Amino acid sequence: MYGAPRAYKAATAVGVRALVGAELTVAGCGVYVLVAERSGYRNLCRLITRGKLRAPKGECELGWDDLEEHAAGLVGLVGPDVSRAPDPIIGPGIGEEHPGLVLDRLQAMFGRDRLYVAIARHHDRAQERQLRYLVGCAQTHRLPLVATNAVRHATPVDRRLLDVLTCIRLKTTLEGAGRRLLKNAECHMKSPEEMQALFRDLPEAVRNTRRIAERCTFTLANLGYRFPEIELPPGQTMDGCLHQRVFAGARERYGTVTSRVRTQLEHELTIIAKLGLAGYFLIVWEIVEFCRASRILVQGRGSAANSAVCYALGITAVDPIKMELLFERFLSEERGEWPDIDLDLPSGDQRERVLQHVYQRYGTHGAAMTANVITYRTRSAVREVGKVLDFAPDQVDRLAKLLRRFEFSDGDDALAVQIREAGLDPRAPQVRLLIDLVARIQHLPRHLGQHSGGMVMAAGRLDDIVPLEPAAMPGRVVVQWDKDDCADLGIIKVDLLGLGMMAVLEDAIPLVREHDGVTLDLARLPPDDSAVYAMLQRADTIGVFQVESRAQMATLPRMRPTCFYDLVVEVALIRPGPIVGRMVHPYLRRRAGREPVTYPHPSLEPVLRRTLGVPLFQEQLLRIAMIAAGFSGGEAEELRRAMGFKRSRARMDRIEGRLRSGMLTHGIVGEAAESIVRAISSFALYGFPESHSASFALIAYASTYLKAHHPTVFYCAMLNNWPMGFYHPATLVKDAERHDVRVLPIDVMHSHWKCTIKDGALRIGLRYVSGLREATGRRIEAERARRPFASLSELVRRCAIHEDERRQLARAGACGAFGEHRRDVLWQMAALERDPTSLLAPVERSTRTPLLAPSGFEETLEDYAATGLTTGPHVMAHFRAMLASQRVLTCVDVRGQPDGAWVRVAGHVIVRQRPGTARGMLFLTLEDETGTTNAVVTPPMFRRYRRLLHTCRLLLVEGALQNVDGVVHVRGQRFEELGLSGAAPPSHDFH
Repeated sequence: MYGAPRAYKAATAVGVRALVGAELTVAGCGVYVLVAERSGYRNLCRLITRGKLRAPKGECELGWDDLEEHAAGLVGLVGPDVSRAPDPIIGPGIGEEHPGLVLDRLQAMFGRDRLYVAIARHHDRAQERQLRYLVGCAQTHRLPLVATNAVRHATPVDRRLLDVLTCIRLKTTLEGAGRRLLKNAECHMKSPEEMQALFRDLPEAVRNTRRIAERCTFTLANLGYRFPEIELPPGQTMDGCLHQRVFAGARERYGTVTSRVRTQLEHELTIIAKLGLAGYFLIVWEIVEFCRASRILVQGRGSAANSAVCYALGITAVDPIKMELLFERFLSEERGEWPDIDLDLPSGDQRERVLQHVYQRYGTHGAAMTANVITYRTRSAVREVGKVLDFAPDQVDRLAKLLRRFEFSDGDDALAVQIREAGLDPRAPQVRLLIDLVARIQHLPRHLGQHSGGMVMAAGRLDDIVPLEPAAMPGRVVVQWDKDDCADLGIIKVDLLGLGMMAVLEDAIPLVREHDGVTLDLARLPPDDSAVYAMLQRADTIGVFQVESRAQMATLPRMRPTCFYDLVVEVALIRPGPIVGRMVHPYLRRRAGREPVTYPHPSLEPVLRRTLGVPLFQEQLLRIAMIAAGFSGGEAEELRRAMGFKRSRARMDRIEGRLRSGMLTHGIVGEAAESIVRAISSFALYGFPESHSASFALIAYASTYLKAHHPTVFYCAMLNNWPMGFYHPATLVKDAERHDVRVLPIDVMHSHWKCTIKDGALRIGLRYVSGLREATGRRIEAERARRPFASLSELVRRCAIHEDERRQLARAGACGAFGEHRRDVLWQMAALERDPTSLLAPVERSTRTPLLAPSGFEETLEDYAATGLTTGPHVMAHFRAMLASQRVLTCVDVRGQPDGAWVRVAGHVIVRQRPGTARGMLFLTLEDETGTTNAVVTPPMFRRYRRLLHTCRLLLVEGALQNVDGVVHVRGQRFEELGLSGAAPPSHDFH
């Protein structure tokens, strides 16, 4: 059933009615079922759900009793399945039962009028014998035949790709697959004429295909889906309950409910009532209330922040009335669509508590997460197809690494171009086949994953609407469709999204209280804290939510935010819309007073005043259409969608015509009208909602406040919640040290599993020892609390540390209390009894290592290898004397050089970016012991140094410096790799 929604959508687009069905394996026997009517669809969804939920992930276990219970409303087919067995009799397999007994059993379930024997012909002699046997079985049991082509690929040429996909599934090569592949390319879509000719001796089998199609009247057009409703006291309605809760919340939010607030709330509640959505808002409110009662941070974002009702209910944290946000951006009568509310939750265990609450409230069959269809991309395709074609592993690995995907790509990124770089001959037949197959497999489904947070719920049983199956994570259930499929079929989801920074903030609150003696309330932070804005103005934002990217850090010194709304603009400014629409530089020039503030028309000044006449937000687009052309809120949103998604040129032209007609009515003509149309069309596709930006700005401000006033807590919480954010822990540790945070190394005598704070210092946790199991780390923590470790052997024995973990602890320098240096500890570890339960385990052996103590550089390399970070010198510090002799500047020294100076700078590449809006430019961030520096690489330079820039970790860059308005970067002209480049942690290649 996985592909049913997309098949339905594609078929509808060309005027074809798509039947719904599935292939089932029941007690080892193959049965195909088609849905005849709604009851059959419900039965099929429940049947698949039952088989999936009782089996391991990826499997389905069904018995005859299951099929019998759910057979109503279904049409059954039994017959050949050429993809599974080379010579089947009936279905994929018949177990140990005789075919006649299988048919008797199925006939009892479906009756003669709903059971068919399917036959196929693919010009194969063995199959023809099988066909004759099936015809005999049908005659004996007086069952009708139906002709099928057992289609496995659309056209004959696609057979080659099917063979590759089969080999991937079977984990074998083309050469090793043998008879498990199709014998020929006949399993493709054939015309009615071809099928009639193929079965000219059995015309009734062809006619039966139409009879089945006419009988199967059900489609996915109307699934009968209903959103659940909450239980109400007797005599109360959904609308009445929502009204009561909204105004109770408004009194808490505003204190006094002014006439302006009351008018807006009544307006929104009227629309919500007309659309019958009160239950939806109450469901989301209930989830938020659970979070609050459980002390779980939660904040709604997205277009929901445009709603005063959501603000009053405590779902969102932005006051849309104060910020003059447009409700119709969120919900309108004209659109008649369900609202979309996203809830940000702390990632990890806290979010899982909320998910499990929803599962428990609505039951195993009442709620599930949406799926995520993972498709083949160039790198994964190269790896998989390369294995099938039996390329050498090192060749496949080298080629895949060269195909790193950035947001921007051009002809030089193509597989065919990079083949030579990988040492392969593009003219070789096997290589040409690889290129062709990789192109064909692109964007095909690879596997089914789990959406990051989309949760769907239903009144009654969700598995009446869509099959459910277990997720990879225990305790979770997913539907078989992704979020777009669900949206297309009217299934409503609520996004419960895990946000790393929410987890950081939640962890930080008790740490601040414990170690800094301050009770922190994120909802009541000082709104105009000078230290926060000073930190933002100097782009000191490594680790800060939303404004830590290279592009944001390059904008902050020019933007120089001084109030919260400046931060709202900053979050939205570095987005594809303003960049593509060329809005960024005009806004910054106007803000700096270098360009006058102008408006397309005087009537638009109230809309664009706060953004200096430059449209930056989607809400502004809607208001422009409403003021300049008299659009209703719903019509304005329709215009945004038409221009944004470009679903239909005719549709866009029609709405643009309405826009021009409306402006003419309002007396806006000529250049003023043209400038408005240009403004709307230039950023409609990419415009960022102001409400969304405001929600993110709240979190950005809170994280900056934490870093400015409680840096030790900030970095501790960041490291404990990694992976998250933009930067590797190695960078976070060095940034912490630059902010006067004392960072202590991992030590089995002091470290807990997580990072901790003691006496004002940050101690790195055992979780950063690569290969150390959490259970082992927790045992070390617990055993040390009982009694300190007297020796290395006692540590190993009491904590049952595996041999591989002992080695990693020694390499990480975590056992310094038991040896003179790491090699000494490693030597002692090797001498310990390997079996901690042995009688000899407690015996101390006097050992003295003959190995010399490692140098400082070697210790840094061991730190990176064993933990991914170092509390010792930065790797670049070991190169400094050599680099200084070559007049290579440090990152901090580069900032003091004048604009246009020719400089040389070297560092660890921590970020690579090649955004689609930058026309092929590559941006690098280099880090050394003093800080970071940005380098810009033009497309010609990128082509020239491509392999080096893709793979190098320690890089020397030479070029002209650009130092304007506090924004510094080097325009790279020459690049050189430093030795031992693989020693440093990998970069964040954001694309």
